[in-house]
Amino acid sequence: MSNPVSNAVSNPVSSSPSNAPHEGRKPRLLVQKYGGTSVGTIERIRAVAQRVASARAAGFDVVVVASAMSGETNRLIALGQQLSKRPDPREMDALVATGEQVSVALLAIALHDLGVPARSLTGFQVKLRTDSAFMKARIRGIDAEQLIETARQGVVPIVAGFQGVDDEGNTTTLGRGGSDTTAVAIAAALGQGVACEIYTDVDGVYTADPNVCPNARKVRRISYEEMLELASLGAKVLQIRSVELAMKYAVPVHVRTSFSDAEGTWVVNEDESLESVVVAGVTSDKNEAKVTIRRVEDKPGRAAGLFEALADARISVDMIIQNPSADGSTDMTFTVSKNELDRAREIASKVFASHEIFVREDVVKVSIVGLGMRSHAGVAAKMFRLLADEGINIEAITTSEIKVSCLVAAKYHELAVRALHDGFGLGA
Repeated sequence: MSNPVSNAVSNPVSSSPSNAPHEGRKPRLLVQKYGGTSVGTIERIRAVAQRVASARAAGFDVVVVASAMSGETNRLIALGQQLSKRPDPREMDALVATGEQVSVALLAIALHDLGVPARSLTGFQVKLRTDSAFMKARIRGIDAEQLIETARQGVVPIVAGFQGVDDEGNTTTLGRGGSDTTAVAIAAALGQGVACEIYTDVDGVYTADPNVCPNARKVRRISYEEMLELASLGAKVLQIRSVELAMKYAVPVHVRTSFSDAEGTWVVNEDESLESVVVAGVTSDKNEAKVTIRRVEDKPGRAAGLFEALADARISVDMIIQNPSADGSTDMTFTVSKNELDRAREIASKVFASHEIFVREDVVKVSIVGLGMRSHAGVAAKMFRLLADEGINIEAITTSEIKVSCLVAAKYHELAVRALHDGFGLGA
């Protein structure tokens, strides 16, 4: 990407665009991304148009990124799956990308009606270049000059999120939640000091899912690293690749709701105040499945053969467990997302054709995340004790510097989350 952001903002506190913190100076450009619920109806599209118009009136050149209207992507996917159990990925990208094209055109019409010049643009038109990994393409670069020039002319560019174009001119999509990644990538390409506001159906990042923990509280500020772990561990607020880009190019991201003017959560570089909090949040992922291959020969190359095959199929593996060998053989266990389970099982069956393979889908991964874990001993031990006191057995464990994850039976999902949330004192 051209002209990446090089400096982060150390103290983002304001909720209004006109006072967004950029080292004492107001940024000229602002990227606003609106999710599916924000543009889900004609009335909500009108409300978004009013919000964009207000940002312009406050002196900002605004670049807007919009998702498809809520439910539209699922509807389009269902149409393709009615015709084929395994629809061609290229054609599915061409199909689902139309959802965003509808919403950006409608938003442009709404802005025109308010007297605000606006222009809807597809991923192809803004030259958002990607690789050719259909349905989960990765961004290679963005030509930001057109967006800058359009904004300078007083016209609001409204970019279709989630989509790009490969070197062959094919329409590609960035995977679920890809509009977040589009918005952050555009903010990075536009240059230093450009903030990115992510408008969604929640008003910020919480210490846990409020539907599971009624006393969960909104976090005012969170580090890129913590947000990256939360996104990878099941939190649905931001797509993980958008957080990766924000951290790489130091783009300050404000997660907030389009249904009020309430202050949301700023995702920023870490500082001492963030590190003083031992655990920042608890999250869970119900999309995990466990695969166990029984009595694998305990010799070099057996694990490599399996995980190389999974990697070639672009299947991401999460937890990996191999029991110690007692008689020259071992059980090998790994977890994958449920939507990739069938392909993972098929590959495992080919690599280990003569072995028993067991699959469990009734599991959930619960995790704690916090920068403070780096300097506080005993956090993992406390987590294990909190779960044990509730009679919850741990089936697998994985850790990093700032997170600990445990795989438990799905029936203990909410109990485990509440026990950890209350045990680490995260409640309001």
